[in-house]
Amino acid sequence: MFTSSPSQGICPASAVESDAVLASGLSVGFSRLNTLDAIAITRRVYGIDGAATRFSTEKDDTFRIDAANGMRYVLKVSNPGETAEELDLQVAAMRHVEAAAPHLPVPRVLPSIGGQFVVPLAPSQQPQRTARLYSYLEGKPLDTLPASAIDHYEIGEVLAQLQLAMASFRHPHEHRVLAWDVKHLASLTGLRAHVADPLHRQLIEQAFTRFASIEPALRRCRTQVVHNDFNRSNIVADPDGSKFVSGIIDFGDTVHTAVAIDVATAVMNQFPLDFDADGPDDLFAQARELLRGYLAHAQLSRDELILIPHLAMARVAARALLTSWRATLFPENEAYILRFTRPGWEHLRWLMQRDHDAVSNALL
Repeated sequence: MFTSSPSQGICPASAVESDAVLASGLSVGFSRLNTLDAIAITRRVYGIDGAATRFSTEKDDTFRIDAANGMRYVLKVSNPGETAEELDLQVAAMRHVEAAAPHLPVPRVLPSIGGQFVVPLAPSQQPQRTARLYSYLEGKPLDTLPASAIDHYEIGEVLAQLQLAMASFRHPHEHRVLAWDVKHLASLTGLRAHVADPLHRQLIEQAFTRFASIEPALRRCRTQVVHNDFNRSNIVADPDGSKFVSGIIDFGDTVHTAVAIDVATAVMNQFPLDFDADGPDDLFAQARELLRGYLAHAQLSRDELILIPHLAMARVAARALLTSWRATLFPENEAYILRFTRPGWEHLRWLMQRDHDAVSNALL
């Protein structure tokens, strides 16, 4: 039907670790499926007839399926570089949240005709691709809304509730090494070659130096399995509904890491996109409202609060490195890959203009 193309602790960067960090489909190309492929897979694997609409995605094929009976679903066909273990981790995490906190708007994972949640496609083909089907959550992606329409407080509330629901989750693959887990930032040093602008490379060097200074404190932080990607594309919103957040999607970066890293990822993703580092605006203004909502349901120690702005900085740097690298690998998807990278340079410049203590106190 289609063809594809070719630990909890923080360890020093090494060639082996760097290779592991950059795995998980980030560097694996594949032939994109079309809507006819999606319709055929949905019919054959799930017994559902309907129409398909492609979504823009980072590393897999994702479609909205509008079934003939009026129901809507999301079909995801994995990147060939994604392993069976990490796909099972994603599915298991979503099913755990469904059981532990059914009020949270997390997609339901739906079984195939044969009762499988992760279904191999074209068994004779290597590398393998798999299908998953989720319930569709109505609403608008957060990245399509103006900042004035966003309820940052409720986003913080939902993040805290999700984190609490996942605290009891365990999985054999939860300690995987993941590029988007910023405790591995030092392992991304080799990606500096893909940053063309010398001023940007200088900002990255400064970020590495500052991150090294907070690594000892990060090693002492509380850890658990977290979503790790509470970004604007992964939050679905209903500005006119009784609840602003109508969906939490994409558990693809689920991993066991510091709780503070999970919060910092959400904080960084509330940085304003239209931002001038030399202007009067406060980079953390909206993030503080998110934090206020978070603290209404979950606790953070003072040490974690001081660390989170630096971890947000690390996430900005990791995003700049990973997306610059991936844009050279997949130029046809450059616009999507770099959609948040360009404003990120101004965020990083704002952070580097302030000393360590000023950044530490940015959320307090």
